[in-house]
Amino acid sequence: MKIGIGNDHAGFPMKKELVPILESMGHEVIDYGTHNDERCDYPVYGEKVANAVAVGEVDCGVLLCGTGIGMSLVANKVRGIRAAAVSEPYSAKLSKMHNNANIICLGARVIGIETARMICEEWLGAEFEGGRHQDRIDLIMAIQDNQ
Repeated sequence: MKIGIGNDHAGFPMKKELVPILESMGHEVIDYGTHNDERCDYPVYGEKVANAVAVGEVDCGVLLCGTGIGMSLVANKVRGIRAAAVSEPYSAKLSKMHNNANIICLGARVIGIETARMICEEWLGAEFEGGRHQDRIDLIMAIQDNQ
């Protein structure tokens, strides 16, 4: 799977550890920055990854900031994106199974690298269940289309 990854300054240290983990799982990781820990604006990098996912440049995305919340707010502004900010593996798994989340957002100041690894394993290993969940996604996307 081709995964786009992006971060702000708060997420940079975790990204340096997470990229090799994702690659060891057999995934190709495309890094959309930032590439250092100097203060920057997370919307720039969240939008880059969200756009890459939306147009199919990558299969899915991982975004890292201090809490994961800011990145999720940014990514969800891009048409077709369903980004979930999660802090533990169960919610990550269900974000894919029930919501077909195509971006996962992690808080580097909230969780450690081992939790991030477990979250990514569960999320990447989960499959969307469809059915009644697809009906709900259709309702969500209709809200986007009516804006």
